[in-house]
Amino acid sequence: MRKLFLSLFSLLSFPAAAQLTDSFADGNLTQNPTWTGDATSFQVNTQLQLQSNGPATTGTTLQLTTPCQAATGTTWEFYANLKLATSSGNYADVWLMADQADLKTTGTKGYFVRLGGTLDEVALFRKDATGSPVYVVNGLDGTLASSTNNVVRVRVTRSPQNVWKLERDLTGAGTSYVSEGTATDATHQRSNYFGVLLTYSAANNRSFYFDDFRVTDATPPVLVSATPVTARQLDVVYNELVDAAPSAVSYRLTGAGAPPVLTAQRDASDPATVHLALGADLPLGNNILEARNVADLYGNTAAGPLAVSCVNKGFPVAPGVNQVLITEIMADETPVVGLPASEYLEIHNPTSGTLLDLGGVRLQKAGSTTAAVFPAGATLLPGEYAVVCGSTRATQFASFGKVFGLTNFPSLSNSGDQLLLRSRAGQTLFEVNYSDTWYKDNRKKDGGWALEMVDLANPCAGIDNWTASTDASGGTPSRVNSTKATKPDLTPPALLRALALTPTTVRLFFAEKLDSTTVANPALYTLAPAAAITRAAPVGPDFRMVDLTLAAPLAVNKPTTVTAQRITDCVGNAAGPATSAAFALPGTPAPGDIVINEVLFNPRTGGVDFVELLNRSAQYLDVHGWRLSSETVTGTDVMDISSEPYVLAPGQLVVLTTRPDVVQSQYPTHDAAAFLAMNNFPSLPDDAGTVIVLDATSQTLDRYTYNKSQHLALLDDLNGVSLERVRPEGPSLASNFHSAASVVGYATPGRPNSQYQQDPGGDKFFRIDPEVFTPDGDGQHDLTTINYTLNQGGYVASVTVYDAQSRPTRHLVRNETLAVSGFLPWDGLSDQGRKAPIGYYVFYIELLQPSTSLKYEYKRTVVLGARL
Repeated sequence: MRKLFLSLFSLLSFPAAAQLTDSFADGNLTQNPTWTGDATSFQVNTQLQLQSNGPATTGTTLQLTTPCQAATGTTWEFYANLKLATSSGNYADVWLMADQADLKTTGTKGYFVRLGGTLDEVALFRKDATGSPVYVVNGLDGTLASSTNNVVRVRVTRSPQNVWKLERDLTGAGTSYVSEGTATDATHQRSNYFGVLLTYSAANNRSFYFDDFRVTDATPPVLVSATPVTARQLDVVYNELVDAAPSAVSYRLTGAGAPPVLTAQRDASDPATVHLALGADLPLGNNILEARNVADLYGNTAAGPLAVSCVNKGFPVAPGVNQVLITEIMADETPVVGLPASEYLEIHNPTSGTLLDLGGVRLQKAGSTTAAVFPAGATLLPGEYAVVCGSTRATQFASFGKVFGLTNFPSLSNSGDQLLLRSRAGQTLFEVNYSDTWYKDNRKKDGGWALEMVDLANPCAGIDNWTASTDASGGTPSRVNSTKATKPDLTPPALLRALALTPTTVRLFFAEKLDSTTVANPALYTLAPAAAITRAAPVGPDFRMVDLTLAAPLAVNKPTTVTAQRITDCVGNAAGPATSAAFALPGTPAPGDIVINEVLFNPRTGGVDFVELLNRSAQYLDVHGWRLSSETVTGTDVMDISSEPYVLAPGQLVVLTTRPDVVQSQYPTHDAAAFLAMNNFPSLPDDAGTVIVLDATSQTLDRYTYNKSQHLALLDDLNGVSLERVRPEGPSLASNFHSAASVVGYATPGRPNSQYQQDPGGDKFFRIDPEVFTPDGDGQHDLTTINYTLNQGGYVASVTVYDAQSRPTRHLVRNETLAVSGFLPWDGLSDQGRKAPIGYYVFYIELLQPSTSLKYEYKRTVVLGARL
């Protein structure tokens, strides 16, 4: 019998040749074709048949394989004779298709015919990478029932439609085939090897005979699909391996505007795929590809035309800034309202015609190096929403629509977090710094409700454009937000402040996110006195800051004004008139330059402590590296004020707290620009303690010992009432602090104190200011002061308040040493802590000079009144 085999190299070089034929007429296993494996355990016997000749050992397995790539539209034929009684330990597997040469390994994939086995059958099996073989066609049991002579000729066909047919002829002649059955199976489409695998006991080592192996592919290739890969490339897939040199003239796209096919190239790793390069962009929508005269590896040619639909839905592109948005945040999932008990985010593609490629996009918290990365192939259609959650929670949201379950999904803080979407290259695509104050609803703030973006066309806004969901389930994952409304940003960006980071670097702070591209133009900024600006660099991730690089260094404490004009925010609003801010290169602080101006140590329910500082010096001072300390009877608690530069101008206030949003929401009399958020805050007891401000060298700049007894005794509730400094230039003593007025909401964070008093000045020993006061807690003349300026130090004073009937009402001080200048306050209370009646009162002041024993007496009148 004539045989012909061509190796893979030969097949690729001569595609018109036959596949595989071997009748062993040449008497060897090494040529035309070459069989490998356990070749020394096989022989070609005198009848020119392949015969086993392995070791006489029970449990032996032998294999022989030869390259063969035929897979579909193929017929496999062979002769076999098992001169033994088949059993679970004595059978033969003839592998029609195998992905690797080692048939013994459990990971081999493909199809094989089993001869024998426990059921003495001829059956067709499929083998996957894992698991046991499974039937494709289960042959008749007992077919190979002889104990000495099981002759059979087998024929297997696989149609281009993946229909398998198994036939056997027990005469061995190949003229009396009987069908064992048919089945459809398209699991494995590629093959690399054909071979035999034998399993036997010791007595049957020479009992396996094979002949007339023939693998024939007589069917032309079938066009399976054509898929756009880019606007100008199609990947064409066939049901089998095709000719190594496809021709571009074999392919044509039909329809108006259809581009020509420039080149056709077979894929190097998958010879069933052909890459077509187009001469122009493929039109959107449905296109028809026709193929003619396409040949497979074995010379079978499909004259055609073969036609297949090719749909161009657009090609995914990497998202740009604000092209993928976080539009919903479920940070506190319990108690459950109606959605799964899981944190999630909702993302949205706001574009009208751009398919977004999210592969490699990173979701992370600001400041964190850990990111949740979207997988390759992840896309978001124009206008589409999707849920993003942890990888183990994805099934909980499957019914809502598209879901991305990501590894390393960040834990969302109930109180607030800054979340970022970054591109593969690290560019910030979207940023949101949410807070639980955004709910604007104390009930929903407690959990089970999502935060929703109101106007998706205004993605840069903060609290004004977010609110709690109004949907009955608690949120709207993967669909339009329940709070959807028009809420455009019509306000141009305002310059809040400027500070000198170094002698040649100035940082500008703006009230909203900026267009990072347009604001990088140095020509938009000028300095007075004039100085050259060489570079403008927006600062991420939220781009509310711009760093200016100067050509020459600044002088210390020299006031400079920066002006910004035509500054554009991230939704395109440009500033009209120029906006300016003053700054200077900061100097070195001295004790008393910075003082504690206001303290809230007993906040309301749900509130937080704060400390307000005042720069009463003539210097610009940087609080970077400074610390805020609390001393109590149990110890000292010290916290860093700022890890970033933050400069206070002369007379400037700064409010230190961990939650500026909470303080601002509870006190309407505030200045949002004056807040500096601290990561941690020292513990301030509700009854008494000492607050200390330390500079970067641990030098004490100011300290104030507070006590709840310093509050106005007329107050029924001290919760949420701050103690304010009365006179900025006065000492940090109890006498210079007073309860904030009720008319301002009992605190003035970032604003002038409600109890502020100016130094009345003058050169008299004692002056009363004001001479009429109304101690009712409204912030208007709530206390009066005895202001003094002495001719020398060392005086000892006693001050008593008498009513109009000369009865003592209050002993302000007794035998206390006075400074050269200062003041003594009276809040209108008696020694018993009760409000004194309305009327005239006299301050009786006794002044003793110990060195001379001289005694001086003074009387000053004051009126304690009331507002009608």
